Amino acid sequence: MVMEKYEDIINLPHHVSNCYPRMSMEGRAGQFAPFAALTGLGAAIRRAAEHPDEQVYFDDELVQSLYNENDGEE
Repeated sequence: MVMEKYEDIINLPHHVSNCYPRMSMEGRAGQFAPFAALTGLGAAIRRAAEHPDEQVYFDDELVQSLYNENDGEE
């Protein structure tokens, strides 16, 4: 059984570093998002939130404007 492999450590207390401060949630999230795979998504979401009843179609012009609006933000 897999659990048997970890019986010696499974109930140990969680380690807390004396040298390094606790990382913020934003900092931890940043480690797992080292690049913006969905560049412009944040801008598109904000735009959609401002106009919830408006249907948005992504043509080349809109995509380019989202890239320009985003400008490396995400």
